[in-house]
Order: sequence, then structure tokens, then C-alpha cells
Amino acid sequence: MWTDYLIYILLGIGLIFNGLGSIGLLRFPDVYTRLHAATKATTFGSIFTSLGVVTWAFTQLYLTGNSWNLTLALHTIIAMAALILTNPVGAHAIARAAHRSGVLPKYAVVDRLEEVKK
Repeated sequence: MWTDYLIYILLGIGLIFNGLGSIGLLRFPDVYTRLHAATKATTFGSIFTSLGVVTWAFTQLYLTGNSWNLTLALHTIIAMAALILTNPVGAHAIARAAHRSGVLPKYAVVDRLEEVKK
């Protein structure tokens, strides 16, 4: 069925971006670039993985008529919405706390936020 290929593609994209986010979290030099990897790539990857789950659930709902699949799809959509709302807010709070604590970006030459405070 063509939906199986769509599910595999969505899960593959999600796994690739989650993997890249994990590698970036390990490889990047400072807290700001690590936050970028942890939030941007993993949020994008988790969205695609969740879309794969929703696609599978609706396919199973269509094929079997089991209402459990609708519950799975709705819970996945709610989790995806929570992820989309909380990941950027949490990353912003961590970056702001790091900046206020005096953590400088690696290889930084000019800190424009410091100039604004003066």
C-alpha cells in the first residue's frame, strides 16, 4: 500500500533529523549552538516521526475500524502540539539564563546584547 511507503519516509526523515540533533548536541562547542541542535533538529525530527505515527493510526482506523487508532492519533497530535510549544520556549529560557550568567559563545568577538544593556 502507498501509505506504508509514506510512513517509512516520514519515520526515516524523523530518525535522520533526531540523529543529526544528537550528533550536534555532542559535537557543538558551546551552550548556544548545542541548544540550536537540540531544539531545531530534534523538534523537526519528532514532528516527522509523529506524523508517521498519525498516518499509521489513520491507515489502521480505515482498514480495521478500531477506535483505538483514533485515540492514538489524537494523543500523538496533542503530544506534537505540546512539543512545538514547549521546545522553543524552553530553549529560549535556557539561552537567556546562560547569557545572564555570563556564558559567552565560543569564538565570539562581539556581543551585541551587552552593548544594548549599557
